[in-house]
Amino acid sequence: MIEIQNLKKSFGGVLVWEDVSFKIEDGETVAIIGRSGCGKSVLLKHINALLVPDTGKILIDGSNIFELDYVDQRIMRQKFGVLFQGSALFDSINTFENVAFPLRYFTNQSEQEIHDNVMQSLEYVNLENAADKETSELSGGMRKRVGIARAIVLKPEYIMYDEPTSGLDPKTAGEINELINGMANALDITSIVVTHDMHSVLEVADKVAFLDQEKLSWTGAVEDMKNSEHEELLSFIKASEYQI
Repeated sequence: MIEIQNLKKSFGGVLVWEDVSFKIEDGETVAIIGRSGCGKSVLLKHINALLVPDTGKILIDGSNIFELDYVDQRIMRQKFGVLFQGSALFDSINTFENVAFPLRYFTNQSEQEIHDNVMQSLEYVNLENAADKETSELSGGMRKRVGIARAIVLKPEYIMYDEPTSGLDPKTAGEINELINGMANALDITSIVVTHDMHSVLEVADKVAFLDQEKLSWTGAVEDMKNSEHEELLSFIKASEYQI
């Protein structure tokens, strides 16, 4: 379980948000939503201690991650898989080696073990036949799926998706949403999804955290969001492409 407690962050005296507090239960999929610039990706980077807050703490399985030493933080980060917004694939290596990269960097696995784990991850995202493809040959949707395969290859407890459907057509975005649900169910994984896409929120999320006006403005279950009378949340939803 991840517990975010009284988090405050500013850059150069400019407040991003303050007093952000909510829990992410094991096996849950939480969508973090809000306008551009509200600090969604900043919050994501705090959850695996890539950024340090001004005040507050984040507990993962009861341990405050900001109090861990360098070695223990490094071990903690291996509990997380990350799908970056632009997929962040290495163009100089092929699909197989992109997925293998975390295994080569973080583990001492043999070449056979690396091969088996990479192919298993590619099979999860229906790309087992694309292992030898160069990244320049991949479509936008395929790049996202390779990014997901790389994110799960270390068998993390948590996976973070940063705008997983951005830049994709509706059909491909739907396929990515199906994969997010599939990963959550097949791997019993906890998922954190940063997105503007209300289609995606409705398809994948159990809970929503809405950042607005330099704070956590609303949090609750997706069903509660549909019936909410929270003015700013409703305004955000109505301004999106999808009307609930």
